[in-house]
Amino acid sequence: MQYFLALQMNSSSSMGFVLLGFQEIDGLQDYFFTFLFLIYLMTLCGNLLIILLVVNTKNLQTPMYFFLTLLSVSDIILSTDIVPKMLDVVVNLGTNISFVGCMAQFYVFSFSECSECLLLTVMSYDRYLAICYPLNYILIMNSRFCKKIIAAYWMLSISISFINALSLGLLQFCGTNIIYHFFCDYSPLIKLSCSDTSVVQLEVTLLSFPVIVFPFMIIIFSYIHIINIILKIPSNTGRQKAFSTCSSHLTVVSIYYVTLISMYGFPIKDQSLKIGKVLSLLYTVGTPLINPIIYSLRNKDIKNAFRKNYQMFCRIWP
Repeated sequence: MQYFLALQMNSSSSMGFVLLGFQEIDGLQDYFFTFLFLIYLMTLCGNLLIILLVVNTKNLQTPMYFFLTLLSVSDIILSTDIVPKMLDVVVNLGTNISFVGCMAQFYVFSFSECSECLLLTVMSYDRYLAICYPLNYILIMNSRFCKKIIAAYWMLSISISFINALSLGLLQFCGTNIIYHFFCDYSPLIKLSCSDTSVVQLEVTLLSFPVIVFPFMIIIFSYIHIINIILKIPSNTGRQKAFSTCSSHLTVVSIYYVTLISMYGFPIKDQSLKIGKVLSLLYTVGTPLINPIIYSLRNKDIKNAFRKNYQMFCRIWP
């Protein structure tokens, strides 16, 4: 509580914000810090492992695994944007963050979320073509087409994230500067603003369509057709083989959208701040860790590539 008061006295909305994420863990900071730090290390190692395996294994240099490496890059960006500052919040039960730093953190967070939504959509389209149109897959998902898709989703993610961050940055923050969260998220910042936020909220809602709503509809459409094709395969072995090619992606999509919709699809009231923080932890810390685990445990190609490259990794990390 003394630290809380000191931060409030030494900070102003013109200078920055105060992140008060985990006041409930007073006395347990060391344990929670160790837990989060280990998760961060495992997240980095797991996603870097996926990237190295794909780069060093010829059998994995296909569109599907190329998209998987980009997903790992996105997870590393998200985790690195959120966790280091969150560790500071945990140790001190709160910390200062400058206005520019807050906007920068929100921009990177928004970019990683946008890119992950779009990447999962591209990956579902890739599985749709592979299962529904296997004879035309190589012709459609060629190198040139993949580069165009990647360029388009990068530009869209950068543009929308920039607009969101700019809109928040132009708001006036003339009241309290206390953020009861562990990072600069959209909802806490909107609540702190003393400006009229209706235009910004409408803008964010409209921008969610090209990166959340439409991609989610494409994923649903793709898997409806994929499941329909799989059910028509006469043999159980054939159905299992076809489903195994997209089961990991479907699992990741389910986890990602369930947490995302739970967090942003329903308003979190003041008395439910703890629930909001738990959900935020799931998609900012948990999801980047879970993604490589799902793809490595449920993917035979990844496991085979790891066995072949085991000696190489032993030399790198003795």
